[in-house]
Amino acid sequence: MPRVSQDHMDARRRQILSGARECFAEYGFEGATVRRLEEATGMSRGAIFHHFDDKDALFLALAHDDAEAMAATVAEQGLVQVMREILADPEEFSWFGTRLEIARRIRTDPAFRERWTDRQDEVDAAVLARLREQKSSGRMRTDVPDHVLRVYLDIILDGLITHLATGRGTEHVSEMLDLVEASLRTGQG
Repeated sequence: MPRVSQDHMDARRRQILSGARECFAEYGFEGATVRRLEEATGMSRGAIFHHFDDKDALFLALAHDDAEAMAATVAEQGLVQVMREILADPEEFSWFGTRLEIARRIRTDPAFRERWTDRQDEVDAAVLARLREQKSSGRMRTDVPDHVLRVYLDIILDGLITHLATGRGTEHVSEMLDLVEASLRTGQG
C-alpha cells in the first residue's frame, strides 16, 4: 500500500476541520451527527475518525485552531479591529458560530470546560499582550488594569457575536464599536 504524504494528510485534516466548522455552526455539537459531518466534509466516517479520535476530539481541535487564529489576529490588529472585520463580513468569520457552541459547552459540560481552559488562556494572553503594547505606545488609557480591559473587550465580542447570530442586524454596530474604541483611547493618537 502506498504511503500518503504528510502534505496530503494535512490537507485532508484542513478539509475535515473546514466542513466540521460549518456543520457545528449550523447544527450545534449535538446536531452535528456523523452523517452530517460526512456530508459537510465530503469524507467518510473512517476518514474523519482516522484524523480525530471522536466527535469531541474533532470539535476541540476545531475550537483550538479557531482560538489560535483569533489570537494571531488579535496580536496583530487588536480585538476591536477583529470585531470590525466580523461586522464587515460575518460569513468570513465562520468561527464565531463555533464560539457560540464553545460557550454553551463550557456552561453545560465540565469535562469540556476543563479541556478548553488552555485554549482560552491563549486568546486572553494575546489580548493582554496587545493591550500592554497599546498602553506602552501611549495610544491606550493606563488608568484601567489590563485584566479589566480584557474582560471588557471579551464581553463586547461575545455580545457582538450573539447579536449577529440572532439576526438582529448591523445598524449602529459600527458606531457602537467607535464608542468602544474611544473608551479605550487616551485621546492622543
